[in-house]
Amino acid sequence: MKNFKKDTFFIIAIASLFIFTQCTPKEAEPAVSSEIQPAEQMVQGPKIAFVNLDSLMSKYNLAQDINKEMMRKEEDIKMKLTDKYKELQADQADFERKYKNNVYATPERAQSEYNRIVQKEQEIVQYEQSLTIEFEQEGLQRNQALRDSINKFVNEYNKVKGYDFIITKLGENLLYANPAYDITQEVADGLNKRYNSER
Repeated sequence: MKNFKKDTFFIIAIASLFIFTQCTPKEAEPAVSSEIQPAEQMVQGPKIAFVNLDSLMSKYNLAQDINKEMMRKEEDIKMKLTDKYKELQADQADFERKYKNNVYATPERAQSEYNRIVQKEQEIVQYEQSLTIEFEQEGLQRNQALRDSINKFVNEYNKVKGYDFIITKLGENLLYANPAYDITQEVADGLNKRYNSER
């Protein structure tokens, strides 16, 4: 079995070498394949432009307004929760002080107060979860509205410009993009003009 594997490997290696030598021209190849032509000699291809999404979001007034509004809501949620947790901590500290000092007339009264505090804590946790879910859902809705706004504008914009592709550059997802095809500022200006007129 081992010899079979060795023989098979040897045959494949020889066959590969034969195919490689048959496909390789006898004279030296140029450093660059003849299929790759310099840009000025290439057949005219599709019209392509790109939008730098990070830059667009920093320039588009709607995106800035949404960002400010969501940050304000996040701060509001934090303040609400901070107040509730401070109140809970005060109740817990008060209970511990009273319990240590035997202020409660009966064990049942102490248990009742303890149960009330535990219930309050559970309600705060549930309240926090509901606020978080609500905030995340609103964020998704706002992002969808923003995306729809940009897509709608770009579709209208492209009726005049006639690009075959308008792609987004986000972070480092493009290895190279010629700045001549960057339409970010033009799109941002058009979006802001439309947005400001609708306010």
